[in-house]
Amino acid sequence: MILIRQVFRLKFGKAKEVKTLMQESKKLMDERDLKNSRAMFDLTGPAYTLVMEFTSDSLSQWESEMNNMNSTNNKEWGEWYQKFSQLVESSSREIYTIAE
Repeated sequence: MILIRQVFRLKFGKAKEVKTLMQESKKLMDERDLKNSRAMFDLTGPAYTLVMEFTSDSLSQWESEMNNMNSTNNKEWGEWYQKFSQLVESSSREIYTIAE
């Protein structure tokens, strides 16, 4: 099992807008049976930080799921991503193996 942590530094003052967009993204992911994620916003540390976490059985499975979300026939996701990306300053990704 792996954990993928996507860390986004949001533009100053844009957290409220991003929280609304995250509710929309959850609906889009649920429609494609991607129910293995959560979004977290900072309470300490660098302000205006969003962390999205995903779990998957393997890196190849996660990659397949992401390709499915980003496919050209997923117009809703593309429109959502355009709105989201305008509110982000930068991002990074961390991938971990979960010790069980």
